Amino acid sequence: MAAAASTSMAATAVLIHRLPTKTTANCFALPCLPHRFSTPAFSTSLKHLPETRRSSLLQVKASSSDETSAVDANELITELKEKWDAVENKSTVLVYGGGAIVGIWLASTVVGAVNSVPLLPKILELVGLGYTGWFVYRYLLFKSSRKELAEDIEGLKKKIAGTE
Repeated sequence: MAAAASTSMAATAVLIHRLPTKTTANCFALPCLPHRFSTPAFSTSLKHLPETRRSSLLQVKASSSDETSAVDANELITELKEKWDAVENKSTVLVYGGGAIVGIWLASTVVGAVNSVPLLPKILELVGLGYTGWFVYRYLLFKSSRKELAEDIEGLKKKIAGTE
């Protein structure tokens, strides 16, 4: 605290020497404001605690427990190799993966272009908020509509899986 006060005084002394001593008719000298020491509430609350309690509050201890299961890298690599060997059409998977990467890049480019147009991002935010409000009202507020949404999702799953 004393170091901060002396630093603050030294800074004040430097500033006082740089201020002009003469004022002209067009210039007005502003009064100097007192220096504020920014101390967080945490440090002021620590002042009232004994030293041993303060140090125990500031210590961080890391521990490991046997309950958490650590993923072994070798097991993970072995599982990935087994799954890759089980894939019949490797070229199709690679094409779909490449297509996904290109799609993400294209989407980020489109979003960047839309963000650069003035006012358009805010309009799209309003459209999104409106649609979200409609969706909540239509599907989530009432029990019967939630049931209808669950049935629609199950029907879509069956349609995608090809079991319908």
